[in-house]
Amino acid sequence: MELILWRHADAEDAAPGKPDAERSLTAKGTRQARRVAAWLKKRLPADARVLVSPARRAQQTAQALSKRFETVREVGTIADAQSVLKAAGWPDGDGTVVVVGHQPTLGQTVSLLLSGRPGGWSIRKGAIWWLASRARGGGEDEVIVRAAIAPDLV
Repeated sequence: MELILWRHADAEDAAPGKPDAERSLTAKGTRQARRVAAWLKKRLPADARVLVSPARRAQQTAQALSKRFETVREVGTIADAQSVLKAAGWPDGDGTVVVVGHQPTLGQTVSLLLSGRPGGWSIRKGAIWWLASRARGGGEDEVIVRAAIAPDLV
């Protein structure tokens, strides 16, 4: 299985009286989302699933990649690492799953997969971590980092 964790791109600051879930991407965020989406489109299989937080900024980030995605609360603003992995079907699922979500959840998810603990790892806005699960001979799954890329590097 391949899992791509994509933090939403740059978004408006929180404003008094405006719900966090309604924050939109900034012009910079729109550019970030397009750049990363263009990079991903060249590499993703046609049958990749895209799971997206209900928050507007995550939805707008995902739209740069595809109009076909699933809105999933389990990867939303109050998600935890375990709910993200369960929603994605990690590690036993087939194919490739892209999760468009938030900090600190995505950083905690990467930390859990690579260190065994959901630590406070940081993922930049618009960046991706591309991980793969591979079965080893002893029966344990191995996590491989295929890419960790910030939007300014694509």
